[in-house]
Amino acid sequence: MVYVIGHRGATGHAPENTLKSFNKAVELGADMVELDVHLCATGEPVIIHDDTVDRTTDGSGRVRDLSLDDLRQLDAGNGEKVPTLVEVIDEVSGRVAINVELKGLGCVNQVHEVISDAVGDGLVSQDGVLVSSFHLGMLEWMRALSDDVRLGLLVGDAPGKVLAFAQRVGAYSVNPYHKRMSLEFVSSAHGLGLKVYPWTVNEPGDIARAKAMGVDGIISDYPERM
Repeated sequence: MVYVIGHRGATGHAPENTLKSFNKAVELGADMVELDVHLCATGEPVIIHDDTVDRTTDGSGRVRDLSLDDLRQLDAGNGEKVPTLVEVIDEVSGRVAINVELKGLGCVNQVHEVISDAVGDGLVSQDGVLVSSFHLGMLEWMRALSDDVRLGLLVGDAPGKVLAFAQRVGAYSVNPYHKRMSLEFVSSAHGLGLKVYPWTVNEPGDIARAKAMGVDGIISDYPERM
């Protein structure tokens, strides 16, 4: 079975990174939801992909310059609001795992605190959380805070030395851009005990190709297509 990971929830069906999108992903059979974290001006980890609110809301400005109260006033699509990491965990607790992508520089401590509290409160299990990033330094920072957290190293255009980097931080998975992924890469990752979760795989032909390579999970805007 291929692990189904809803990209920013179910972005093909609902406004990305909103509670509506995460709930839709659960409804469509996702095993995990992927989400993006930045810090807002008042220090809360909030769920939004870009470092500004311009593209995904009816507002403008940098996330780090807006307070949580400011963000609450914005429409993130169809009346949805920009949620906090705490709110998303509360919403999906016990239903799906979560893949927290570290986007905003400096958010590691706060994300670690929220996840640790959620694990301690029994809302999520330690193995039900994957913390991912393109930034090796942020993953190293998270690893320094926790020996137990599962880490995923995101890979863009060129996989290159990524497997060595993944080993360096004790990663659980490597998450490559699917169009740059090769069978050799998947086999090498598996040989090192790493899971492979490519992104963002939406078209049937690309899904079939990824499955044929033996990936462990697929990140998609359309969880039901898996």
